[in-house]
Amino acid sequence: MRLEKKAIIDEVKGIMDSHEFALMVDYQGLSVETLAELRGKLRDSGAEMLVTKNRFAAIAARELDISDLDKILQGPTAIVSGDGDVTQVAKLLKQFAKEHEVFALKGGTMDRGSLSAEDVDALASIPPREVMLSRFVGTVAAPMSGLVGVMQQKLSTLVYVLKAVEDKKTNA
Repeated sequence: MRLEKKAIIDEVKGIMDSHEFALMVDYQGLSVETLAELRGKLRDSGAEMLVTKNRFAAIAARELDISDLDKILQGPTAIVSGDGDVTQVAKLLKQFAKEHEVFALKGGTMDRGSLSAEDVDALASIPPREVMLSRFVGTVAAPMSGLVGVMQQKLSTLVYVLKAVEDKKTNA
């Protein structure tokens, strides 16, 4: 294999290996200006897009032991990769696909496992990480705040009883 091809495969492999996610999209039919617009939106979300040959991506996936990408790597493919909130990037790509009919989500990889287009669509429907964390904290805190409320009510009842006893003794 020529050194240039090996370097490209190593670059694709590095992207798939070093980033938390790599989503594959079909960009055929988009203008250069539209792709530049998408790249700008992705950059704002902490992601980047690389256009590469499917053969190079398939070789990189095989070397990383990522299976089932051969089905996804058909036709023109771009790899959207990044670290951080995959749901935000999936939402951005889904919205972009709604605005541009020729653009399509194909699938991808996350944590060295393969994702189908339906999986990426499901990721887009998940609330952002911050919302999920706040829901988790609320769920964990709810029983504790309930316990605090019960304990406060019992202390208030005890104070009322002691106040009633004091009033009874002072009136007697």
